[in-house]
Amino acid sequence: MDMDFKKAKILSNYLSRDYAETVFRFLVNYKNVSASEIASRLNMHIRPIQEFLETMTLYDIVEKEEVYEKKRPYYRYSIKKKKIEIIINLEEIFNNEEEQESDFRIRELKNSHAKFTVARNGEYFSTITIWNDKKRDSKEHRINLTKSQGKFLYYLPFPKAEPISVDNLMKKANIDNMTKQEIFDIINVLYVNKIIEKLN
Repeated sequence: MDMDFKKAKILSNYLSRDYAETVFRFLVNYKNVSASEIASRLNMHIRPIQEFLETMTLYDIVEKEEVYEKKRPYYRYSIKKKKIEIIINLEEIFNNEEEQESDFRIRELKNSHAKFTVARNGEYFSTITIWNDKKRDSKEHRINLTKSQGKFLYYLPFPKAEPISVDNLMKKANIDNMTKQEIFDIINVLYVNKIIEKLN
């Protein structure tokens, strides 16, 4: 079952509960079982067991059937899948980010609250330090750059210079197109922190 991080987190949370193994033992060994039957065996309140079973139903691991007893309906649950897998398709989740438009141009903003530190070989930036405001003694955020990011930012146009497109800047810095997502990531960070500006 392919899922995103949020769904995987919810399912993992339920599977890690102390009573999860026992509940599944009932589901595997019994043809069907009610929440109250399981709760009574575990000497627990019915509510968390009911919630657990309903969640497993939503994830298509368990199925339920409505039955009537003395005109009062309730659900009986049975196992549907005896193998539980959590599959997160990273390529599918981040596919939209990889297809970002790159036809905009960028340059450094005037009076940005950042400091670019050059690597020892002097060929690219190794880190960038961002301050919350103009005071250098304010809280800072230091970011270690990948080599591709450092080379890209090394050629970032100054505030008064002509802005350059992302693609042309990557060519100028001689950066492999395979690292384009890294470049977009640092661009977004700098744009949000008002270190660079984007222009059409």
